[in-house]
Amino acid sequence: MTDSPPSVQLATPETLRQDIRRAARLKGRRPDPQALADVRDAIGMPPAGGHRRDLLIEHLHTLNDTWRGLHVRHLTALAAEMNVPMAEVYEVASFYHHFEILREDEAAAALTVRVCESLSCAMAGASALLERLPALLGPQVRVIAAPCIGRCGQAPAALVGQVAVPGATPEAVRNVVDAEQQRPHGDAGRAHGLTECIGYDAYRAQGGYALAAAVVNGEQDAEAVLQAMDASGLRGLGGAGFPTGRKWRIVREQPAPRLMAVNIDEGEPGTFKDRHYLERDPHRFLEGVLVAAQVAGTEAVYIYLRDEYHDCRAMLQGELARLQANPPCPLPRIELRRGAGAYICGEESAMLESIEGKRGEPRMRPPYIAQVGLFGRPTLEHNLETLYWVRDLVERGPDWFAGQGRHGRKGLRSFSVSGRVNKPGLKLAPAGITLRELVDEHCGGMQDGHALYAYLPGGASGGILPARLADVPLDFDTLQPHGCFIGSAGVIVLSNADRARDAALNMMRFFAHESCGQCTPCRVGTAKAAVLMEARQWDNTTLEDLNQVMADASICGLGQAAPNPVRCVQTYFSHEIA
Repeated sequence: MTDSPPSVQLATPETLRQDIRRAARLKGRRPDPQALADVRDAIGMPPAGGHRRDLLIEHLHTLNDTWRGLHVRHLTALAAEMNVPMAEVYEVASFYHHFEILREDEAAAALTVRVCESLSCAMAGASALLERLPALLGPQVRVIAAPCIGRCGQAPAALVGQVAVPGATPEAVRNVVDAEQQRPHGDAGRAHGLTECIGYDAYRAQGGYALAAAVVNGEQDAEAVLQAMDASGLRGLGGAGFPTGRKWRIVREQPAPRLMAVNIDEGEPGTFKDRHYLERDPHRFLEGVLVAAQVAGTEAVYIYLRDEYHDCRAMLQGELARLQANPPCPLPRIELRRGAGAYICGEESAMLESIEGKRGEPRMRPPYIAQVGLFGRPTLEHNLETLYWVRDLVERGPDWFAGQGRHGRKGLRSFSVSGRVNKPGLKLAPAGITLRELVDEHCGGMQDGHALYAYLPGGASGGILPARLADVPLDFDTLQPHGCFIGSAGVIVLSNADRARDAALNMMRFFAHESCGQCTPCRVGTAKAAVLMEARQWDNTTLEDLNQVMADASICGLGQAAPNPVRCVQTYFSHEIA
C-alpha cells in the first residue's frame, strides 16, 4: 500500500506576498527607511544599472567618515542599495582596521586617536604616549595602538582622526584633538596642505609630460623606452625587485583589455619613501604612470593609496583633476582608491582584491596577475617609486641611473632611515652603500650616547643584522647570504640601548595583527610565535618548527617572511635568548 500524494495548492498573489514577507523576516533585515535615506544622501542615488560592486569599500569609507563608525542599520541599507548580500558587506567591513562597526545602541567615539606602536615609534616612546593620552583626552576620545602609519622618520607618530601628528607629544596630540573636535559632524577631516608639492602648472613649466605626450602620440618609440628600462637595470622598488622592462613586456604580450594597478599601500614598518616622493613631486610619478600604461597597452589605471595618507589623498585628487582638465595627451581612465588600514593589501594580489571591493586576501599563484589580475584581466602592477624614476631614466639616459652605485652595484636607492640616528628621513644614496656609510654620510651619525648595535635593512620582513655586518652592501641580492633582504629599503637602526629580541618580538606581533587569516600557517604560526618569544628563554626547537611551516606553507610573503627576524636573532643574537 502506498501513501496518497499530498494535495497541491495553487499559489495566489496574496499567498506569494505572505511568503515573501515571511522570508524577509527569517533570512535578513529589511532596511530601515531612514537608514536608506542616510545611505542615499551619503553615496548618492544609484546610477543606471545600479551601484558598482567594486566601489563597496569606497562607500563604506563615506559612511564611516560621515557617522564616525558603521552602524548596522546603515550596513543593512547599503547591502540593499547595492544588491549585495548583507553577509558580504559585513565581512568586508569587519576585515579592515579603519572601519568600526557599532552596535545598534552604541554611540561612536567623538574622535579616534591612533598611536603607532611599530618598532621605530616604540623606540621613541610610543608606550608612554599611549599610557598618558586616555586620561589627558577624556572618555569621548578613543585612544588605540596602531600598526605603522608611515612616519617612522618622525617617531613617535599618531593619527588624530585622519590628521597626522609627527613627532607626537601628549600636548601636540591634545592640540590637534581640540581643533578636530571643533569641526562640523560629518566633515571627513581637513588636509593641512603640502607646501613642498610641485603642482601641475609648475611641473608642466619644467618640461613635465613632454615624454608622456611623445610616447602616447607615437613620437617616442615604445621599444626605445623598453630598452631604456632594460639598460638602466631598474627593478621594482616595492620590495620584490622584478626587472621593470621585463614586467612591461610580459603584460603587453597578454590579450587586451589590460589594466594597471599602482600600489601606494606602503605599510611595511620602517618604510615611508613613497609618501616622501608623492608629497613633493606627484606629477613625476603620474607621468611615469602614463608612460607605463601606454607602453604596456593598459586602458585603465587604479591607484591604491593607504588610508593613513589623508593629506596625500586630498592633494592627489586635486592634481589628478588638474591633469584631467587640461591633459597633455589622451589619458587612460584613472581611478584613485582608498585603502582601509590593512598591511596585507601591500601584497599585489590582496591589493587587487581590495580594489574589487573585497576582503584583502592574497590569491594563490599561478595564475600570476600579469595574466589574470584585476577583474580577471592581465594587470601591470607597480609601486610608486618605480614609476617615479621613469621620466628621468628615459630623458637622462639609462647610463645616468646605471652609472650610480658603490661596491660593484648599480643604480640609486631610496632608503627610509629611522631609529637611533641624528638625522632620520628619506635618503637617496648609491645602490650598494653600506649601513655604516649610510649612517655616517647621510644621517649625521648615531645619536649621542648610542653605539651601533644592530639594524633592520628591509623593514619588518627583511631580518636583523648585527653591527659587525654593517659593511655589507645594501642592495638586491647582497643580503640573502646573511638571511636578510633589502625589500623596500626601510632601514631601522638599533643601538646598545636596544635588544634585537625585543625588535623581533615587535615585528612578530605586527605580523600576527596583520595576518589576513586566510591560511593556517600564517594565522596560527605568527600568533603562536609571538607568545613563545615573550619567554625569557626561547624554545628554539618549537620556534624553528613554526618558522619552517610558515616559510614553506603560507600563501603569501607575510607568512613566508615572518620567520626572518626570529632566525636572525637565533643566529646573531643567541646570547639574548638563552
